[in-house]
Amino acid sequence: MRIFFLVVVLMGSILSGCHLKKDILGTPENPIKFHLVPAVDAKVLTDNSKVLKEYLEAHTPYKFQITIPQNFVAVVESFGTHRADVAAINTYGYYMAHKKYGAEARLTVIRYGSATYQSQFLARADGKIKTLKDLNGKKVAFVDPASTSGYLLPLKTLKDLKVEPKETVFAMKHDSVVTMIYQGQVDAGATYYSPPQNGQIEDARRLVKTQYPDVDQKVKIIELSEPIPNDPIAFRKEMPEEMKEKIVDTLLQFAATPEGKKALDLMLGATNLKKATDSDYDTVREMLRQLAPEGK
Repeated sequence: MRIFFLVVVLMGSILSGCHLKKDILGTPENPIKFHLVPAVDAKVLTDNSKVLKEYLEAHTPYKFQITIPQNFVAVVESFGTHRADVAAINTYGYYMAHKKYGAEARLTVIRYGSATYQSQFLARADGKIKTLKDLNGKKVAFVDPASTSGYLLPLKTLKDLKVEPKETVFAMKHDSVVTMIYQGQVDAGATYYSPPQNGQIEDARRLVKTQYPDVDQKVKIIELSEPIPNDPIAFRKEMPEEMKEKIVDTLLQFAATPEGKKALDLMLGATNLKKATDSDYDTVREMLRQLAPEGK
């Protein structure tokens, strides 16, 4: 009987040990789950995520699984169910993930030397819209209700100026907003802004330049919003600190390589990364607090 008891205890210990080993984060059985928000073509994300995965696994002791959920809401909720350990997420998504699940911003993307970005208001160059005040009583296109640069930030800008459009529409994509303005379907619209580089436009108008080569002449920028921090790379709060630091350092190294620069540009529209903290996003929280009475 004693021998049987010892065998049971021994088997239990072995099975328990195997279970614990399987549960160790970063092992092949439980890889670090890295999520990417589907902001660009799925194939582009998939192809370049392989480059990222190979680099991370070659320069850290961890195994990774890179996933592309359907939308940023899925990424946010994944932090709550431990199905996301790391995520390159949009600014509003980070606000939600931190508020609900304590996700921590550890990196911010850099775009052409800037850690912040702005929204732009666009209108037809041959139209009557010259300033934001002219948008009173007009039809204005936005991206979608959860887009920081395509709705929330422009909305705050209009509210600060007490400008009230007569009608608003959601085009769901930045390039669709530009197209609606170009075709005269709306009086104006709001999208993300990036400064020109080497004489070429880099804001949302470039997304339709192949279809409309004269878009930068036909659609003009009326005004820019105030700047807010670029999108972060966030980590699940409960991850070991040593693991977070190792991944952060490796991502910074990746961003300094030729293949890393190319992959980050194609996946995130980023030219570099820099270390960040949650407090860097206090301005975003304040902006959303001001919009809270409207339920945004």
